[in-house]
Amino acid sequence: MSIKKVAWIGTGVMGSQQAGHLAKNGYEVSAYTHKYEKLLELEKEFGIHPCKTIAEAVKDADAVFVMVGYPSDVREVFCDEGGIFDSAKPGTLCIDMTTSSPSLAKELYETGKQRGVRVMDAPVSGGDSGARNATLSIMVGGDEADFAEAMPLFECMGKNIILMGPAGSGQHTKAANQIAVAGATAAYTEALLYAEKAGLDPQKMLAAIGAGAAGSWQLANMAPRALAGDFAPGFFVKHFIKDMKIVKEESEKAGVELEMLNAVLGLYEQMAAAGMENAGTQALIDYYHKREK
Repeated sequence: MSIKKVAWIGTGVMGSQQAGHLAKNGYEVSAYTHKYEKLLELEKEFGIHPCKTIAEAVKDADAVFVMVGYPSDVREVFCDEGGIFDSAKPGTLCIDMTTSSPSLAKELYETGKQRGVRVMDAPVSGGDSGARNATLSIMVGGDEADFAEAMPLFECMGKNIILMGPAGSGQHTKAANQIAVAGATAAYTEALLYAEKAGLDPQKMLAAIGAGAAGSWQLANMAPRALAGDFAPGFFVKHFIKDMKIVKEESEKAGVELEMLNAVLGLYEQMAAAGMENAGTQALIDYYHKREK
């Protein structure tokens, strides 16, 4: 089936840009989010059609994308009265790009089969810059035929797009991604703090170690923002906590103890308790500085 009409549910920092890329590539995009005023901005910028209900957004769509905050939001969007399962036409391809739980992804896939709707999980990595520049990594779980059909849409948003396996596999891959991100974030933060205490120029330190074995996406992209005092949320602290809690829950099911992840989760929970939950993840350095005073 040729996909022409797309519905987008959830137009936050990343979702608004992703929906915009689809519109710029010629797809007819309708969108729904809790803040209708935000949709009017997207209508002006990208020509996206604003909708006041999920049902209105998805009723004629060939494909539906979901990019919301929490697993509870995902369940609500799909399962509540007037949601996707109630309102999408038979055969619609529904792609959840929220970082959510693998078990929920499998559940929605099975429910979709019963309701005549195809469901895939396709969480992303790359932050606000990846969404803005259409360079996201997209980790997909679902059926191979559905993946092939969705590929032209994915290519509007990302560069590294991989089918990881059946439903839930995309979410499991994102969990592994967040484990690695947690370690890299804590590591570059402590490297900056150490450099400051040792009397080094932190900018020179980043240039020196970034080209060696310590180099990473987090070091290259987020450490400079942290150093500049730019704590605007490309990725919210509260959402990082949500992601790490999902990983902790999944690891406990598998009987795996993730000591580093648990330590970083503890740090971010302290940040949230200090009123920093709406800052970007790079604000960890700000938390360290405040804690020292």
